[in-house]
Amino acid sequence: MRLKDKVILVTGSTTGIGEAIARRVVAEGARVVIHGRDEERGRKLVAQWPERAVLAIADLSQPAAADQLVDAAIRAFGALDAIVNNAASVARSDLQSTDAAFFDKIMAVNVRAPLLLIRAAFPHLKRSRGCVLNIGSINAYTGESNLLAYSISKGALMTLSRNLADALCYDGVRVNHFNVGWVLTPNEYKTKLADGLPQNWPEQLEPQFAPSGRIMKPEEIAEASVYWLSDESRPISGTVLELEQYPMIGRNPTKRGD
Repeated sequence: MRLKDKVILVTGSTTGIGEAIARRVVAEGARVVIHGRDEERGRKLVAQWPERAVLAIADLSQPAAADQLVDAAIRAFGALDAIVNNAASVARSDLQSTDAAFFDKIMAVNVRAPLLLIRAAFPHLKRSRGCVLNIGSINAYTGESNLLAYSISKGALMTLSRNLADALCYDGVRVNHFNVGWVLTPNEYKTKLADGLPQNWPEQLEPQFAPSGRIMKPEEIAEASVYWLSDESRPISGTVLELEQYPMIGRNPTKRGD
């Protein structure tokens, strides 16, 4: 097992990519702190691994959440080897709808919370020579026009990852980062239905958005995370990895003829 007995905190892990990562790391021998807003679903997940998982409910928009989550890991397992900052608010906004209150809320969840979590966990991560994996988005590079605040927050998270990888390198704490592309999570499926797409929209994608014929699955992001959470990736730190079906730099989608 590649993560045997490691203690890993995964934020936003009651659904989507976070849930897939939690399931994968448990399968690799880790003990996991499940976090999310859906307490009922979280309890059902933890019940599947009664000796290897605990549930911690905390509001990431509140500064106190960081200490609450780290304390939950230490109380349950006595150590902390890794944090996966996966939870994020993907609320939509453009220039006109991004007022100060909206912007501050997005930044609090998507940037401040990961920063405070790493800060609270640092003594434990230093002791275990642990690591952080931040789950970002390809929107960090420019982003969609209706995801203005979200895109800004993911750009900031990417800088946070690189800055702390540099700052913490002599402490033995590694920080790496995924910029994830389009993933078919339950929430993404529902969002597109609300946009007016048909129920079978995942099967009707234009090739330029999914050259492989489909968008990615949460389990594929989870599989990639194992290497970066394991000692196999030591001593690499500061890597920003794009998990998408096409290159972000220099992309020029080929138009397909009939």
